[in-house]
Amino acid sequence: MHDEVQLSPRERLALLQIEANLYQDRGFARRMGVVRDRTWLPASVVLLAAASAFAAVMGVRTSEPALLWCFALLWPLTLFQAFRLLCRAARPRSRRSGTRPTSWL
Repeated sequence: MHDEVQLSPRERLALLQIEANLYQDRGFARRMGVVRDRTWLPASVVLLAAASAFAAVMGVRTSEPALLWCFALLWPLTLFQAFRLLCRAARPRSRRSGTRPTSWL
């Protein structure tokens, strides 16, 4: 596809700015197959689950209301992030993205 066209530095900068603006649109980036770093969601689910479990166990063992409130605040966040992760895993992938069913496996 490279047909020996030379762009000036100004034209290259303009092209890079146009591409950056286009990739700000998540739907467009997804359709174009741009893969972003997707390790934050699984990591957040693991960390929130560990923090929720710790707050629940320590709250029950010590009967400390602050720990129980921490659990009450962390658990819905954990469920929400886990739901987002499951939705991502269940989303159909195109054949171009690779042989693995999800990008985090």
